[in-house]
Amino acid sequence: MESTSLLDCAGRRRSPATTSSFHEGLSPRNKGLRYPPDPPTVEEIVSVMRAAGDNAEGVRLRCIIVVLWRAGLRISEALALNETDLDPVRGSLLVRHGKGDKRREVGMDRWAWSHLDPWLELRRELPVGRLFCVVRGPTRGRPCASAGIRAQLHHAAAMAGVRRRFAPHQLRHAHAVEMSREGISLLVIQRQLGHADLAITSRYLRGIDNTEIIAAVHERPAPMVAADPRIAPRR
Repeated sequence: MESTSLLDCAGRRRSPATTSSFHEGLSPRNKGLRYPPDPPTVEEIVSVMRAAGDNAEGVRLRCIIVVLWRAGLRISEALALNETDLDPVRGSLLVRHGKGDKRREVGMDRWAWSHLDPWLELRRELPVGRLFCVVRGPTRGRPCASAGIRAQLHHAAAMAGVRRRFAPHQLRHAHAVEMSREGISLLVIQRQLGHADLAITSRYLRGIDNTEIIAAVHERPAPMVAADPRIAPRR
């Protein structure tokens, strides 16, 4: 049986694994696996951002990390952003197609917006389209693939010496935990993350360290009761 070779737009041979039909009927390798909430620390995230490099791909990766971490987006939502979905004046990002095809608007802090500027300057030299796009080659200007971004994240984390699992969803967990520590309402966190059920948001907050829980309980004030001479200490 003669096999037909697959070619890309540049005439190079493609692997059959890059076609959608190749994976039909196959279960994902991580099906059924459950990863406990283990968000990276601020120091680890910043070290990965520094390890990303200063070339165009590194600048793009840094900005993707910022959007995942400081806006709490899913990787699919971040890569689906268009240039016109950003509103720096209001500090908002428009998610047109969230989970369940739901549309929502999320906020992002001023520090994060300032770290988007280097990529936005590079982005102006590329074809109009998705915010995070391919920067070189025949597919220049086209949307990034999530698998490629995940691979870059893993590589940058290894270069930074981060030993824990460092995936896009871990940054979303870090966003939720940090907002909770800052005293932000659980309902606000739920709306920001786009969760339909508050119980899902509560599961995200299981990533709070046991040390923090112990310290919070240990520092509780002594119980206060109304003054009553019958329980006054004897002298």
